Amino acid sequence: MNTKELVCFAARLADDKKAENIKVIDLCGLSSLCDFILIATANSKPHLDSVEEEISKKLKEHGFYKLNRDGGDSNLWRVSDYGGFLVHVMTQEARDFYALDKIFSFGKEINFAKPVKKAPAKKTVKKTAVKKAAKKTTTKKSATAKKTVKKPAAKKTAKKTSKKK
Repeated sequence: MNTKELVCFAARLADDKKAENIKVIDLCGLSSLCDFILIATANSKPHLDSVEEEISKKLKEHGFYKLNRDGGDSNLWRVSDYGGFLVHVMTQEARDFYALDKIFSFGKEINFAKPVKKAPAKKTVKKTAVKKAAKKTTTKKSATAKKTVKKPAAKKTAKKTSKKK
């Protein structure tokens, strides 16, 4: 996984844990601090713990570990440093006070939703072949039906015309 995929994965994990107002900000080439910032709002200290723990646990399962962590027992804000990106999980009170959204407004917010994989294109050749076969069958049936149903021949009546002299 590259850094962008990793931070988007972390954002989806926060979303799964019902974090609110989740933002992933792309700072590539704009900051020496990191390439991406993830900001998420938690409703309480237990929620803050839960969101931070879920992200940490799932990233460890994929072989990515925190380089540093701050705000260990804080009821308001936790920061986890994963090298290429920072994860900020904070209460709404802390988010309003510190205004990280405004501080990093020079970056570009990116959509962290999982990309939808396009279904492989269906082979139209098979459908066309099936349709053609169905048409041929239909044509054969109607042709057979035409052959078996014979209209009675119309009787020719001779008209006698008299010529007047």
